[in-house]
Amino acid sequence: MTDTTTTLVTATGEHTGKTAITLALARLAADRDGSVGYMKPKGTRLRSNVGKTLDEDPMLAREVLGLDAEMHQMEPVVYSPTFIEGAIRGTENVEALHERVREAFDELAADRDRMFVEGGGDWTTGGVVDLTDVDVAELLDARVVLVADYETPGDLDEVLAAADAFGDRFAGVIFNKVSDSAFDSLDRDGIPFLESKGITVLGAIPRKKELAGVTVADLADELGAELLTDAPTDGFIERFLVGAMSGDEALRHFRRARDAAVITGGDRADVQAAALDASGVVCLVLTGGHRPSGAVLGKAADAGTPVLGLTTDTVTAIDRIESIVSGGRTRDERTVDTMAELLAAHVDVDALV
Repeated sequence: MTDTTTTLVTATGEHTGKTAITLALARLAADRDGSVGYMKPKGTRLRSNVGKTLDEDPMLAREVLGLDAEMHQMEPVVYSPTFIEGAIRGTENVEALHERVREAFDELAADRDRMFVEGGGDWTTGGVVDLTDVDVAELLDARVVLVADYETPGDLDEVLAAADAFGDRFAGVIFNKVSDSAFDSLDRDGIPFLESKGITVLGAIPRKKELAGVTVADLADELGAELLTDAPTDGFIERFLVGAMSGDEALRHFRRARDAAVITGGDRADVQAAALDASGVVCLVLTGGHRPSGAVLGKAADAGTPVLGLTTDTVTAIDRIESIVSGGRTRDERTVDTMAELLAAHVDVDALV
């Protein structure tokens, strides 16, 4: 094992902003004349790329941090459904996997002042091969930073459980994407409570729309959707609604929405019209390969609302859109720069880098 200082960034759940925070911390450490490296032992955010299934996060890290490490070093375990199925059938040698992770880490950490290790999924992911983030922290001798959501006081249960599991390695928690409505509760009650339990709260980052959602253009690109209107596609989508009810009921439903994409069949003109009457609907996603009527397209053009067309059925579209929207986007250097600014403003960065 090297003399490198190692920080593992883990999370209470998926889609907490763990990647952005890990890379932003590494960027901030590098800015302080440190030599940094990155690793994600368990690849969980998987996409097929040139015949190989790889996690996108190490690819982004290599680009943003200017690293020349090989992907098999940065991501020694591809934690895919196929891998998990094999593991529970006994086809994976746990000791060999641990050795693979340790060897890859040592190669990456050579001549590095600091290593930033990103957990996969949440802090319990990897249990079938004894590679939860608790196990990884022990294996790589890392201190641990937990990223957590906060909407209600009940969310503190996960923080307490994680802090207990990591024990002396636990450096503290960063709350991310905290809404204005939840911030008072966290500041007034949540943080003092955790501190009374001996848990360090490193900071709380406010919710930023540009980090929480995806743009219409991003969604269209991810879905491979056809853009049926000439409307701007830079609006942010933070949630989606399914239009499967009558037109009148849909209008009442959509009027309560904010920054939403509406998914409905391309043949449901009544639901489409209702969605276009709701100010909180950012775009329409029409499924089934049906082209909407000229009246609907004209109304969308007048409203400046983009309409995306898909050939897939509604159920398939819902699954894909849920994954894209809930995951947000940590896909470029701008995202990492924004998070670095937020960390500098709201988190005790000195304690971490």
